[in-house]
Amino acid sequence: MKRPYIICHMVTSADGKVTGDFLSSSACERATEIYYEINREYKRQGSGGFICGRITMEESFTGGWYPDLTRYEPTDSLESCFFDKTCGYYAIAFDPKGKLGWKSNVINDSDEGYDNAHIVEVLTSQVDKRYLSYLRDMKISYIIAGDSEIDVELALSIIDESLESEFYLLEGGSIINGSFLRADCVDELSLVQAPVTAYADSKPLFMNGTLLEFKLVDAEEVDGVLVVRYNAVGRQC
Repeated sequence: MKRPYIICHMVTSADGKVTGDFLSSSACERATEIYYEINREYKRQGSGGFICGRITMEESFTGGWYPDLTRYEPTDSLESCFFDKTCGYYAIAFDPKGKLGWKSNVINDSDEGYDNAHIVEVLTSQVDKRYLSYLRDMKISYIIAGDSEIDVELALSIIDESLESEFYLLEGGSIINGSFLRADCVDELSLVQAPVTAYADSKPLFMNGTLLEFKLVDAEEVDGVLVVRYNAVGRQC
């Protein structure tokens, strides 16, 4: 199936973790700034948007709010639905059972480069059909891709066909990163490595990952932070 090029863009600790207390440490401040600088540069280069898992989206944007679904009648269709195919920049949430509550159909966060990103929910057929009615009411686009688990390749194929952007950023967390890697849908790594280690319970870059070879494309030190890029062997945007 044809799909867009995927760049996994993440801040990591020196020992390869992507979640944990190290992210709020002073040693990680400059790394986080550089991460968002690169994020904005990717947008200027034509990125179609960013892809995150449910937990990351909740922590970063929705804050745990959830709509009252008793206000909605269940929809009778499991067809994917798009309300905006022209904005050119999308916030794509992999949210299998529809647990995210949005109060708008766009994300406005210009400081981090996410301004006016139209929200696209990626769901499975296990979703509450009333949640689909809520999304329709909010004019939030959604994709149904898979039964009990999201079919990564199918979701990306629908995104490619419907939104027509050449590449997207995969921005975690660990679980969704791992699912993309296992589906062989990580084409490039863009890593900003902070000079700090993480606690043992912090999550790795790829949860339940698999073997995939990468080639180093670029590495530089910026204000004590290591910025590296790798291409999956045989792939190039």
